[in-house]
Amino acid sequence: MPQLTLQLKRLGKKKVKQIPLTLETTPKNLQELLVGCVKNQVEAFNKKRIEVNVVGFLSPAEIQDQAQRGKVDFGDLANKDLAVEQEAIDNVILAFKDGLFVVFVDGDEVTTLETPLVLTEESVIAFIRMTFLVGTYW
Repeated sequence: MPQLTLQLKRLGKKKVKQIPLTLETTPKNLQELLVGCVKNQVEAFNKKRIEVNVVGFLSPAEIQDQAQRGKVDFGDLANKDLAVEQEAIDNVILAFKDGLFVVFVDGDEVTTLETPLVLTEESVIAFIRMTFLVGTYW
């Protein structure tokens, strides 16, 4: 099982979120990579909604950690709906085709879903969410 690191970025923002990712198989092309990422994230998302928070209080360390991030809460979720894996896969494929995000593997842009990938554990995979400008141009 390959262990990869994803970088999530937004245009115009300096913050880069690093996410470790373990896939069941090594993806051969961009579409397999996207499907693997979605399956991994859907599983984590659904697991979080199913788990029951037994401890009803926060430790001082947890309060401090959350305060530094700007929000202190108990982690209760109002929305308990589970994600549907196939809908999420369809959405990510459509979003890529529509240009809502771009993908770079080891600094090279991957422009088609069929592009062959050669990934190692040192590979850097960057997803950059595009920001579209809205308004009137004068």
